[in-house]
Amino acid sequence: MNAPLGEFGLERFLAEYWQKKPLLIRGAFPGFVSPLEPEELAGLACEEGVEARLVESVGADGKPWGLSHGPFTDATFARLPEQDWTLLVQAVDHYVPEVAELLEAFDFIPRWRLDDLMVSYAPKGGNVGPHVDNYDVFLLQGSGQRRWQLGGWIGEEAAIVDGVSLRILAEFTVEAGQDWVLEPGDMLYLPPRIAHHGVSVSNDCMTYSIGFRAPSADEVITSWADYRGEQLGESLRYADPDLALQDPGLLDDAAIERVRALILESLDDRTQMAQWFGRYMTQTKYPDQLVAPDPRIEIDELKEALEQGVPLERTPGSRFAYRPGEAGRATLFVDGDGLDCALALAQLLASNEPLEASLLDGAEAQELLVTLVNRGSLSLLEDEDEEDDEE
Repeated sequence: MNAPLGEFGLERFLAEYWQKKPLLIRGAFPGFVSPLEPEELAGLACEEGVEARLVESVGADGKPWGLSHGPFTDATFARLPEQDWTLLVQAVDHYVPEVAELLEAFDFIPRWRLDDLMVSYAPKGGNVGPHVDNYDVFLLQGSGQRRWQLGGWIGEEAAIVDGVSLRILAEFTVEAGQDWVLEPGDMLYLPPRIAHHGVSVSNDCMTYSIGFRAPSADEVITSWADYRGEQLGESLRYADPDLALQDPGLLDDAAIERVRALILESLDDRTQMAQWFGRYMTQTKYPDQLVAPDPRIEIDELKEALEQGVPLERTPGSRFAYRPGEAGRATLFVDGDGLDCALALAQLLASNEPLEASLLDGAEAQELLVTLVNRGSLSLLEDEDEEDDEE
């Protein structure tokens, strides 16, 4: 699938727009037809384990804004008014293969940066209020029309509406020329912290939001320190062999410099940082979605299934990345773990390329693939008709 940037080439987009300024792309997906119907999205929102939210312009108490979380029921949707509400369902790419295929068009961004693809549905007037996000997002219009207004870059000090569980901006001013109505196939790119407000102007508005992960400094520092701390021995400790006579109650600059040196010495390890970061950025959004086969599959069973044409695919929601090592080796990062394997094998598994039976040539590949299947990171797609017959 081609990159949806219209007249904007990939290099120009990355150089001039990515994490810098918004971009409206008319006809990003020419002739786009939503692969999902509103009723199907509502059905997903009723399932256990699916993260779904309902935002209403008027809450149950009659005050502005109401937020409720799924799973919902038919009664939930039956009570809703004809307009002024929005249904949002996270990670729809994990459940609907046709939606997941859209992500192939965004491979010009590292796949380990991807968060998920959220889909929203709204009748006329539906919106979630003016707000900012801390991550990059592409907003693809799936059906109907939505009016988007942008308000420029907003810092963390911006006032938020009190008494509302949504982080709605208390003040929002539309910048000149930053007001558009998007049609199906149009797309808007927004870098982090750009204020935006999207309101449905039709009764069948569906928007596909492709969001990218941007861990905070707090999250990164905490995770890296925990990972590195587990590797350090007990003998590496604060030391002061240069101690001189001083006021016993004084915490002097020399002490601060010693502890700073200890921290830097302990944490400044690029090799281990790469190993940690690969694991950190491939952690699954919803670990419960990775279901291991029961009973565990053996190599002979896997080979037989692939030879019979049973598809082997990366489990929806599973995350793969790799980092080259030495002598044709690599670390394959999968769902928060790191596995040593041949570079070519790691590159293939971390790509979108189909997984063929020929992958099982060699003991190392066999062992790795069986391991990934038994962890739930890879899945054999058994024929549904055969499963129904067995039941």
